[in-house]
This record gives sequence, C-alpha cells and structure tokens, in this order.
Amino acid sequence: MQDKERNERYNSYVEAKIAKTHAWPSLFNSFWVGGIICTIGQIFNDVLLLSFPNMSTQSAWAFTLIFLIFLASFLTGLGVFDKIGAFAGAGTIVPITGFSNSIASPALEFKNEGIIFGMCAKMFIIAGPVIVCGTVASMIVGLIYLFI
Repeated sequence: MQDKERNERYNSYVEAKIAKTHAWPSLFNSFWVGGIICTIGQIFNDVLLLSFPNMSTQSAWAFTLIFLIFLASFLTGLGVFDKIGAFAGAGTIVPITGFSNSIASPALEFKNEGIIFGMCAKMFIIAGPVIVCGTVASMIVGLIYLFI
C-alpha cells in the first residue's frame, strides 16, 4: 500500500513539474523552423553550384552538409541553437543540424573535465547509440541482401 501511495505522490509531482506544451503551435513552429533550416541548405547548395559550375552535384551536397554541421555546432557553442531547439523542437532535430547539436552539446558540457576524459569521452554520449544502431542495422541488412 505504501508503494502505491508513493507512486501516486511521485506522479502528481511529475505532472506539476513537467513542461506543458500546446500541440498545434509546437507542430507549426517545428514545421516552419525545420523548413527554414532546409531552405538555408538549399540556398547554400544552389549558390555553390552557381559559383563553381564544374562542381558535381554530389560534391556540392557534401559541402552543404559540412556547412550545416558547422553552422549548427557554431550556434550550439554560442548557446543560440539550444534556444532555437526549445522553440522549434523536432524542427531542429530532424535535419542534420540535430545530429551536429547532439555531438557538440556534450562536448561543451564536459570540457571542464579535460580534452580526453571530458570532451572526447563524452562527445558521443547522445549520438553514439544512434551511430552504433545505424551501423549494425545497415550491416545486417547488407548481409541479408548479399545472401538473398
């Protein structure tokens, strides 16, 4: 009986502390901010292709991804990207900028612990499982495809 009462008190405490969000404004903000991020990438890619007409489309997209990763990491370092992420939610997570932020944030958070045991060890604390799962899943699918 004590466990049930304790769980009820804990649940009421969590309900009081959890941030309240409104679904439709959050979805709208996520949509338009994610769209702006993708539009910035498209504009950068188009300007790159116009500036260097001999550049292949694949190379232009590679430079565009590098630019977006740099921009998100830079804004994370300035503390701006977290504010954009709090406002837009998944709109900043879905593009590659969210992956960049998930690596840069822990690196900045643990920089006081030193380069090796702080930044390098904790850099992939969020993105690491995603990288491992993606790599393992692609290997499994590749092996299935190879033998079937």
